[in-house]
Amino acid sequence: MKKLLLVVTNVDKYASGNLKTGLWLSELTHIFHAAKERSWEVTIGSPKGGNTPIDPESLKPFMLDEVSREYLENNAFMEELKNTSRLQDVTERTFDCIYLAGGHATMYDFPDDATLQSLIKSQYENNKMVAAICHGVGGLLNVKLSDGKYLIEGKSITGFDWFEETLAMRKKEVPFNLEAALKERGAHFKKAFIPMTSHVVVAGHLITGQNPFSSKEMAQVVTRELEKTSK
Repeated sequence: MKKLLLVVTNVDKYASGNLKTGLWLSELTHIFHAAKERSWEVTIGSPKGGNTPIDPESLKPFMLDEVSREYLENNAFMEELKNTSRLQDVTERTFDCIYLAGGHATMYDFPDDATLQSLIKSQYENNKMVAAICHGVGGLLNVKLSDGKYLIEGKSITGFDWFEETLAMRKKEVPFNLEAALKERGAHFKKAFIPMTSHVVVAGHLITGQNPFSSKEMAQVVTRELEKTSK
């Protein structure tokens, strides 16, 4: 049985205070659903523990897919989102995959969280899977390995690109340009030919997804790669 740590945000507003943000629901529900279908053990964690707010944009009809709608109506699942584990409380546990779910909110509490950095560093250096989707990829930005190099240096990865930020009308709200920041760390940034379409990049045991529309494919790729390690 595989064990997954799905990391979500605790932030509910942009720094300006003008707009609400939070977890992008589909970026959690698809991997959660795929893991539960396989009877894998899932822990939902966050930097502070407790409630993870949901970005209202992810609940709009054209964004709310069938899987996400099912979990939105699942009381047990929604209760889990109100009572996430604090990352500091799971540092002694081992996981087959650490998965960073996205949402603009993660740009505030993922990049500089020392506990998250430590978890990812240990996970990666033990040749275990690290996965991140959309803005959750920002959680990889400041992770340094034992040799002092950034984890993403020289790696092929993807994430929510700057043009997609324009389409989302959030360029003036976000604290930094994610695409530019990843490139500054020496990452080989890859993106879909058509914005806002599914794109997943596998670089060994580091897997990244570009945007919310990559949620289903990410779940498929992550579970496929995890199942390979069982054979």
